[in-house]
Amino acid sequence: MTAGAVWCHFVLLLLLCTTALWTAEISCRNEGGETVDWFLLYKLPKHTESENAGLGLEYMYMDSLTHAWQLSKYLVNMTQSALGQTLKQLYETYESKNNSIAYAIYNDEIPHSKSYNWKKGHTKGFLLLDKSQGFWGIHSVPLFPPFLEDGYAYPPTGKPYGQVAICITFKYDQFTEIDQQLLSYNPSIYNCSIPNIFQADLPNLQKLCAGSKLPSAPQRHLSKLQSARGETFLHFAKSHLFVDDIYVAWVAQELKTDLLAESWQHSGHRLPSNCSLQYHVYNIHLIGTPLNLTFYSSNDHSKWCVSRIYEDQWTCIGDLNRAAEQAWRSGGFICTQNQYIYKAFRHLVIHYESCNDSPTWI
Repeated sequence: MTAGAVWCHFVLLLLLCTTALWTAEISCRNEGGETVDWFLLYKLPKHTESENAGLGLEYMYMDSLTHAWQLSKYLVNMTQSALGQTLKQLYETYESKNNSIAYAIYNDEIPHSKSYNWKKGHTKGFLLLDKSQGFWGIHSVPLFPPFLEDGYAYPPTGKPYGQVAICITFKYDQFTEIDQQLLSYNPSIYNCSIPNIFQADLPNLQKLCAGSKLPSAPQRHLSKLQSARGETFLHFAKSHLFVDDIYVAWVAQELKTDLLAESWQHSGHRLPSNCSLQYHVYNIHLIGTPLNLTFYSSNDHSKWCVSRIYEDQWTCIGDLNRAAEQAWRSGGFICTQNQYIYKAFRHLVIHYESCNDSPTWI
C-alpha cells in the first residue's frame, strides 16, 4: 500500500469516527433523526371548529432550522415523530444500562397509576444527558411518556385536547442550573437513573430520583440558560411556598410585558384576566392555526403565553394553569425572545378576554 493510500485510509477512518461521535451526541432530534438545538410541537385537539374532527394525533412542528409551523406528516404516537425520535435515545439508554448517562422522567399524572400527589409539582417533562450534553423536554401531556420498559407510545387520554411540548439541547454545564430549578419543582419522577459520577453536579436530581429528603428550596428561582447553540432562555421555577398566580405575580412583572395566556380552562376555579398590577395578563379564548383550524381554550390543555405587544417578543411554555388551586402548586415556565418562536405563537391568538370580561379580537 502506498503512502498516499495509507493517508486516504486514515482520513476516511477519521471522518467515520467523527461522524459516529456526532450522531451519538445526546440531543433533541427532528423527524429525520437529525440533531436540532430545539424544537416545538403543538398537538392539535381532536375537536376543532372545522367540520371534520381529526384523530387527536396530528401536530404542528417547528425547530431551530425550520423557523415556522408546519403540519407534520407523522402522528404524535409514531416513533418517527419528533418526540419519538428524541425519546428513542432515552429508551436505548435504559436498555443498555449505560451508567455514564443520566435520565429522569416526571409527570404529575403517572402512567398506570390512579393516585395523585398534590404535594408534588404540577410538572411534566424528561431529561437525558451525559458529561458532554443532553436535552430537557417540557410538555403538557398527562401519563406521558410511558415507563421505559413499555417503549414509546402516546396515551389515548392525550388525544382529545391540544398539547404543547418543547425540547432544548444543552451543554452539560447548564444542567447544574436545571438541577436547582428541579429542586423548586419537586416533580413526581417515575423513571430515573442518576449515576454517582453526576452526584457533585446534580445533587438535587439524584435525591429526587432516590426519593431522599430534599434540602430547602427557594420560594422561586430564575435561571438564565443557554442552549447548545448559544440561544438564551429564562426559566422560572416556583415552589409550593410561592402562593400566587405565576403569570401575574411573577412572569409578567419580571419580563415587563403584558401577557396573553393560554392554559387549561376546565378548572372550577379558573382565574379571570388580571389588570391589577403594572403588567397585565389576559386569557386567550380562541386560537387559529395556519392550517385554517380554530379551537377554543376549552379544547386546549397546553400552557403557554406571549407578549401582547409585538415589540417585546416574549414566548413562555410551561407547566401551570391560570387556576386558583394551582397557586399552591410548584411548576414553572421556560421563556425566550426568539423572533420565530414568538411569531409562530403570537399569530395563533384570534381573541382574548379583556379585564372587563369582554373578548378582544386581534
